[in-house]
Amino acid sequence: MRFLIVRTDIRAAADVDLAAVWAGGGRLRDETTVPETRRQVVHAEDREAALSLARALSTVGAVRAGRQRVKVVPLDAPARRRWRAGPPAG
Repeated sequence: MRFLIVRTDIRAAADVDLAAVWAGGGRLRDETTVPETRRQVVHAEDREAALSLARALSTVGAVRAGRQRVKVVPLDAPARRRWRAGPPAG
């Protein structure tokens, strides 16, 4: 399965916005409507490579300081597992 490793900026949120979200039960950040600004994008062909690259990107000073974050996003749908039926009852 292929993966996308993305380093993004974290949007700052005001205390008033946080209180409104907690009170209303909504979401503060919705990546589907307003994604965070991308700083770096890397592709990987397997999970181990993706996690290794994510660890490397996590050493960037802005990530360690909490101003940016690293995300690992699967690009392909995971393979569906077929469950075998157990032994016949009886």
